[in-house]
Amino acid sequence: MRPSYLRLSPRELQARAEALAELASPCRLCPRNCGARRDRGERGFCRAGLLPWVASFGPHFGEERVLVGGGGSGTVFLSGCNLGCLFCQNFSISHLGEGEEIPVEELARILLHLQEIGCANANFVTPTHQAPQVVAALARAAEEGLALPVVWNCGGYESVEALRLLEGVVDIYMPDFKYGESGVGARLSGVPDYPARAKEALREMHRQVGDLVVEGGVAVRGLLVRHLVLPEGLSGTEAVLRFLRDEISPDTFVNLMAQYYPAGRAWEVPELRRRITRDEFAHALRLARELGLSRAGPA
Repeated sequence: MRPSYLRLSPRELQARAEALAELASPCRLCPRNCGARRDRGERGFCRAGLLPWVASFGPHFGEERVLVGGGGSGTVFLSGCNLGCLFCQNFSISHLGEGEEIPVEELARILLHLQEIGCANANFVTPTHQAPQVVAALARAAEEGLALPVVWNCGGYESVEALRLLEGVVDIYMPDFKYGESGVGARLSGVPDYPARAKEALREMHRQVGDLVVEGGVAVRGLLVRHLVLPEGLSGTEAVLRFLRDEISPDTFVNLMAQYYPAGRAWEVPELRRRITRDEFAHALRLARELGLSRAGPA
């Protein structure tokens, strides 16, 4: 399947990047709507500016099997984040700002390099707050022959206004759906409206790309949802799975993840100071089966 963005002209791709850049000054790229004027050097909660801010890149063989293929998922880890998850497992990148600001042209070259070494896709990790830079780099790389599917690997706290500008650009949306309850989102990630905003975003993503399509064992288009099971039921798994079944699709591809471990500032929350138990994860799997989500499980 041909990547979506190749159906757009270079001019249209660049126009999308410019429209997203307008959302960045004053910034409303995510539901925080912090209003930072990046064009005047201001940086909001995420601390991103106008240039791509990249921590690392390369083939990743630890992603979902349907993303890895034979050459790995071509991950680009972007620095900063619009969420403040206390337990973030990429804490040095998202909270501490590890990474380097680079020109858009260099990010385009990185994408072409990932294609040259045989990666299955271009997987942008935490791209929400850098959407203008990402799309600008895609526009340049596409002119030079980039033809990798685009994976939008995000935290789920997204602006529908920004997502609509990504329609026809992103092939695979891979959002987290972290919490089923707003109080937990406020406590653990600093966003009390997390469930409501995630639901809006997932509806829009699914409208654009539909259920996940896999060809030859590799995903080419669609929605893939990640849900990290947290200790003591903090992630609200039943509410998350019911929403996905009832309001997205019973065929939603859901990666139920058991790999939580205390990281970052997790020690500040008593419930987060341990890994989950086998029984806690078995309960999540049982819920998925009982709800009829046949594509939910470890991926």
